Amino acid sequence: MSHVIAAPTLASPFAAQAGASRGRLHPEPPCPLRTPFQRDRDRIVHSAAFRRLTYKTQVFIYHEGDHFRTRLTHSLEVAQIARTMARALGLNEDLAEAISLAHDLGHTPFGHAGEEALNAAMVEFGGFDHNAQSLRIVTKLEHRYAAFGGLNLSWETLEGLVKHNGPLTDEAGAPLGRYAQTGLPQAIRAYAVRQDLELHTFASAEAQIAAIADDIAYNNHDIDDGLRAGLITLSDLRGVPVTERLIAEVEERYPDLAQDKLIYEVNRRLITAMVVDVLAETKARLARLPAHAPPAPRLAGTITATFSPAMLGDLKSLRGFLFERLYMHPRIKGIMSDAQGVVADIFLHYLRRPQDLPDEWRRSLDASNQTHIARHVCDFVAGMTDRFAIETHKRLFDATPKLR
Repeated sequence: MSHVIAAPTLASPFAAQAGASRGRLHPEPPCPLRTPFQRDRDRIVHSAAFRRLTYKTQVFIYHEGDHFRTRLTHSLEVAQIARTMARALGLNEDLAEAISLAHDLGHTPFGHAGEEALNAAMVEFGGFDHNAQSLRIVTKLEHRYAAFGGLNLSWETLEGLVKHNGPLTDEAGAPLGRYAQTGLPQAIRAYAVRQDLELHTFASAEAQIAAIADDIAYNNHDIDDGLRAGLITLSDLRGVPVTERLIAEVEERYPDLAQDKLIYEVNRRLITAMVVDVLAETKARLARLPAHAPPAPRLAGTITATFSPAMLGDLKSLRGFLFERLYMHPRIKGIMSDAQGVVADIFLHYLRRPQDLPDEWRRSLDASNQTHIARHVCDFVAGMTDRFAIETHKRLFDATPKLR
């Protein structure tokens, strides 16, 4: 008889206890070596979708330089920050890590530009949403296991993946937030029929930690990448209150520091300041919840893991700066406009000629249903890396933008 290692009881009463997991859609024997959330993490890391993040854009396309973040390195940075915060709060590090590693699996080539292009192309067929696509990947599109499609992740990981930014519906099932006008994406509606992820509640504290770690990671590494690309300067950052204070702090301590080291010192201090702020605010909010009820963060009616009002003010100015000076920079806008054209061209080609799809995609195609064809083509295009999308466009069309 194999011995199953017992999952440790975590310090916080609000922690997701691995031994009390709600299980998987397809029941499986427990792993003798890993908790359910550790198993989820490993399945995500070994998935094809995770490997493809290596060549998917964060802000800069892969061929612009080896040192810029990709979706993969971004996901790893998010996971590292989430683990640190979960540990400090006595929460489940493994669940926070699994959600962090999976949160961007559904992203298209060329980042949000690719997502906008696919959403526009799919407007008649239900649209495209990268969060819903992440769920579709881990529950349907990964083909690895004999007994089921997808990765068969635990309920807690799926819930965190879908709801890490908050409830998707009210108690009556009416869509909320960004889905209030468009309705819930088809992938989420379809999966909700199979398994109730309680879309009307907040997610676990671990999922909320993963979401805030995402904010911390991208705000900081986008500064670093923007400086490396020469699109923003250190002088620009002196005009942003939170970075201005940190630059002054570093220069006072190290008056003759080289600029590259100065940038890194500012970045690491900013990450620390954000993490410390989130931990203090989250501890205070958790202290106000009934400790005898572990689901309390889900039922609190408001976000539990968040920044303080003061830090939110600092972040508003920082995000405004990054939006104006980096994301809307003429060079970035020009490249992403061309990238949208690449994605749209590829989608329309395969929508009109699904017989051109690779064999493994053509075999599972229902050619009698136009909506199915569109979603099938969308899945294929969304899974492309930047590199594969560029090469595919070159093969299908006479002219392809250089995206530089």
